[in-house]
Amino acid sequence: MKRLLDLSLRHKIPLWGSGLIVAATLAVSVGLMARAFADLKGDVIISSQGLGRTLAKTLFPVLLHDDLWRAIELVEAPLHGSTHADPLQAEAIFVVDPKMRVLVSSTPRTMPLLAELDSFDPDDRQLAAALRDADTSVSHAFEFGHSDYLHVTTPVAEEGSLIGTLVITHSKHVFLPRFFGIALGGAGMGALVLAILLPLNWYWGRHMAQPLVQLSRGMDEMVRGVPSEINPDLYGHNDELGQLFDAYREASAEIRQKAALEREVLQSERLAAVGRLAAGIAHEVNNPLAGMLMALDNLKRRSAGDPPLDPLLERTLAFLERGLQHVSETVGALLLEARVQLRPLTPHDFEDLRTLLEPQLANKSLRFDWAVRVPDSIAVAASLVRQILINLLLNAVQATPAGGGVRLAANMRDDTLSLQVSNDGEPPPAHILAHIFEPFVSGREGGHGLGLWVAYQTVQQLGGHIAIDSADGRVVFRVRLPVVETP
Repeated sequence: MKRLLDLSLRHKIPLWGSGLIVAATLAVSVGLMARAFADLKGDVIISSQGLGRTLAKTLFPVLLHDDLWRAIELVEAPLHGSTHADPLQAEAIFVVDPKMRVLVSSTPRTMPLLAELDSFDPDDRQLAAALRDADTSVSHAFEFGHSDYLHVTTPVAEEGSLIGTLVITHSKHVFLPRFFGIALGGAGMGALVLAILLPLNWYWGRHMAQPLVQLSRGMDEMVRGVPSEINPDLYGHNDELGQLFDAYREASAEIRQKAALEREVLQSERLAAVGRLAAGIAHEVNNPLAGMLMALDNLKRRSAGDPPLDPLLERTLAFLERGLQHVSETVGALLLEARVQLRPLTPHDFEDLRTLLEPQLANKSLRFDWAVRVPDSIAVAASLVRQILINLLLNAVQATPAGGGVRLAANMRDDTLSLQVSNDGEPPPAHILAHIFEPFVSGREGGHGLGLWVAYQTVQQLGGHIAIDSADGRVVFRVRLPVVETP
């Protein structure tokens, strides 16, 4: 029983409702059948009493003059042409005197004249005892225990002179066909009612229970953490249940707002800590960096004459200059300088990235798919885009198992630079993905989680959008950066 009571409301409400409907239908059906049986018996008694009064008036003068043959004809007459299927038809009619002796009978062979009523079967003995105790001046209907017969009695008397008692006996067995017919009709109506009400009850029960189930789940989530939002269309009424849903929605909204505020505070604290650390490092790096840039510029000036520089050395110097400028601009951003002169992005920046990654790709035997199709100059900060791609590509290389593949795709479309970095391997767990762009959150053992955070901050600084998704064993970072030509 306890297990039944512990069921979910979406099962318990329809089940209990169905049980109540079935029980009520059965109770009504049984009550109607009992009423039908009582009405049938009442009809038999009323009919027999009417027949008894008619026969009593006719039999009184006949019995008064001891005309037995005429009396026998009178009591046999109602039984002529009778059928056993008619519940109103009597089975036997006889008259007894006050001493319970048979005066006349429709069945003289089984109930001979002047025989004592007590000498017959137990049912007749019970009838004799009942007549002795009853007022024989009025009509009665007798039904004894498990007897199969119903006896209706009428006094044969006129002007206070009582000759005897007329007894009309009916067999209860003839009631059964008509009763079963009534019961079958009632059962059919009950089945029709069940066929209509049970589906309606099941639909209504499920409809009522589903909002309660959702509310229960939401309350459980509210206890455990941040609750999910419930569809307002799930229950649109303004009764007590609707008011409970409104209160839950208000409470859950407050909790979600509080949780969001706590996340923002936590993220702000992390950003402040990272900012202080970055500023300290930037100050330490800025001085030697300025010296290297000055030394590289002096080297280029001294080598500007004849003979010209070796092409390989010239490319190396250009590579070093772009790299040091990248570092200088990044340090300037960390120091929050008001204005930093940023050069536009070119295909050489992408080539530099491939050059930087080749040793790490070779160490892990990784395949590098290259799909870069960009114009010669793109009006977006080259150092910032390099910073984004370096962090994403290094993250991809570190997350890719040996023998896997890393892919870089870049193209321009509708004044938007689209970048896509993908790699083979299992995606981070869901709890890591939810915070993948926050500092100190890493899905890799030994990772510090700053690379993706720096990439995210840089994309936000450029007014772009970055997202991560995974499918078919690949992790994909997609970056979209607006390109705005300055006049």
